[in-house]
Amino acid sequence: MAIRSTRERALWAQFDALQLGSGWDEEDVDKLQILVEDVYGDSHPGSVHLNQVSEHICRSIYEKGGCPGRFHATDICDGCAQGHDGMNMILASRETLCDMVELHAGFVPWDGMVLASSCDKSIPAHLKAMARINIPAIFVPGGSMRPGPDQTTSLVAGGISLRQKQKLDITLEEVRNYKLTGCPSVGACTFLGTASTMQCMAEALGLALPGSALVPATMRDILAYSRAAGRAIMNLVEKDIRPSDILTPAAFRNAIIVHSAIGGSTNATLHLPSIARELDMELPPELFDEINRIIPHIGNINPSGQHLTESFWFAGGVPAVQWALRDQLDLSVMTVTGKTLGENLEALQKSGFFERGEGYLHNYGLKKEDVIIPVDQVTETGSIAILKGNLAPEGSVIKYSACAENMRTLKGVARVYDSEEAAHDAVVAGEINPGEILVIRYEGPRGSGMPEMLMTTEAIVCDKRLNGSVSLVTDGRFSGATRGAAIGHVSPEAAAGGPLAYLCTGDIVAYDIEARTLNVVGIDGKEMSIEECTAVLEERRQTMPLRTPPVRKGVLKRYTEWALSAMKGAGF
Repeated sequence: MAIRSTRERALWAQFDALQLGSGWDEEDVDKLQILVEDVYGDSHPGSVHLNQVSEHICRSIYEKGGCPGRFHATDICDGCAQGHDGMNMILASRETLCDMVELHAGFVPWDGMVLASSCDKSIPAHLKAMARINIPAIFVPGGSMRPGPDQTTSLVAGGISLRQKQKLDITLEEVRNYKLTGCPSVGACTFLGTASTMQCMAEALGLALPGSALVPATMRDILAYSRAAGRAIMNLVEKDIRPSDILTPAAFRNAIIVHSAIGGSTNATLHLPSIARELDMELPPELFDEINRIIPHIGNINPSGQHLTESFWFAGGVPAVQWALRDQLDLSVMTVTGKTLGENLEALQKSGFFERGEGYLHNYGLKKEDVIIPVDQVTETGSIAILKGNLAPEGSVIKYSACAENMRTLKGVARVYDSEEAAHDAVVAGEINPGEILVIRYEGPRGSGMPEMLMTTEAIVCDKRLNGSVSLVTDGRFSGATRGAAIGHVSPEAAAGGPLAYLCTGDIVAYDIEARTLNVVGIDGKEMSIEECTAVLEERRQTMPLRTPPVRKGVLKRYTEWALSAMKGAGF
């Protein structure tokens, strides 16, 4: 087997000297060299344990005759960025982390690489990097956090924070108890937010080992998967199986099917197209809509359902979903095992994998069918929809599986704000009325970096007066944990001159999930035809200037000046 670094090492003797000076042995420099990169750091629970994951990956690489080189580029956390300008940096960090892996993978001719991360932007960053660099590679998910008290998640913070701001009945002891129990372990937050969704997407694409997504991060299994990944990368190098061999159109379609079935985060409609773009493929938003119209929603997982990600893994996780939907998947796609998806599922079925977690579920009084609903018992199809109309000509997205039936169609007066902060303050102050449609603009990729609106959506659903009657429409994005009638990614965004920029408070907005529409249907309180409203928006375009963006520099300046539309993945 040819070692990629042989030629380069021969060009410059210092290459070997530098590796030996880093603690490598003379025999190591002649071995297959594997980049092992994680996002280990002290930034949040999804990162702080990944040094142990990488250590076990490296052990198996040594065991199989390779030599690993460890690199770290710590990611950042959406939860820590809530409510302040730090949230504007979060989506941009996806591009920066991807670039960091490219730099680390490019300055040395590695024979293969293993990437490990747990959370919202680091996982798609790593998957983008795998596609871009296109050497044999495997992804290791960082697993799930333990449940909080009474099977709660870290998002108990939503109600507590609203009550604090509204100075309602809340004690310092209640706040402290939440802080001590809200994030009880390492791993990704234990709801099916973007972090958990993207772990599932990595596996569904074939880039992570079968069953590795959402493994409880405190159990021995995560280290076993890490060791298995170290062995698997050596097999991929030997067979020269690359991400481009795995990330086919069929693999992306398979992933969207899994996403639809489990009720995954709307952010996957940003991340999957951005990953595909690295291989010059396009994933149009219409593909998500097409699949969500036909795939049964079988995942009973918070926030669309009842149960937490740990229980989902005990119920069989992604492989159990793939097994249930195997007639609708392309089972011939290649995966990082060096085998096809169909071969992987058959092997899991024969090994007893699908029954192995049942006893853990029994600890919670659950059965597999409580968490992954049998297909013949499903009452809902899909989980997200792409809405279009004169307010979103390119499209917008809603996770209707987390939206009450009575809120899946609505006509209401718009209350328009040019920032999330202003809209959130209006909710807290009681200025929003039941039945209104709250609109937040200039929060798209070009507007402010596309922050998530979780603080505002949580303020709405935790307010008994507004919950179940107020919808939110924005060119920003949402947390995967978002609940309620929340329509995001409105494109073209306001900062790019989309119709949203010319909407005014008092106009009437209507949406219909079944019809897949989002339209302005009235001007200044008076209902009009869609065509008449479109004409008024166009007239306003001639007189209403776009908001002047603030002066920016560095990463955020580059991102907001070059980011693509949300409907194209909001990358570069």
